[in-house]
Amino acid sequence: MLQLFDRQILDPDGRMVAKVDDVEVEERPDGRLAVTALLTGPGALGPRLGGALGGISSRAWARLTGKDSSDSNPIDYSLVADIGSAITLSVSRAAVGVDGFEVWARTRIIAALPGAGKDPQ
Repeated sequence: MLQLFDRQILDPDGRMVAKVDDVEVEERPDGRLAVTALLTGPGALGPRLGGALGGISSRAWARLTGKDSSDSNPIDYSLVADIGSAITLSVSRAAVGVDGFEVWARTRIIAALPGAGKDPQ
């Protein structure tokens, strides 16, 4: 698990998807632990940080996005194609749908700027 924390996640085309903030594990019948998902975003990072900073991070994320503070944008581990200096997925960035904060910022902040979305001709 420690080899996965804080690694960049890339899609097959090399585009950045997210960063691993935590992992989800499951205990197998034989007692061994297996990684089932990579968790991303402030909902996963906040509890890992702990304390006041972690709580503030999670609550700010929840308030800004309207999502639950524990929403961790999981990426199923079966989608991992390769683990090297970065983690490469077998599917495109759009297929995992973890860009919630980016979409929120684009629609609530960027789109509200004067001239945003207009073609400069």
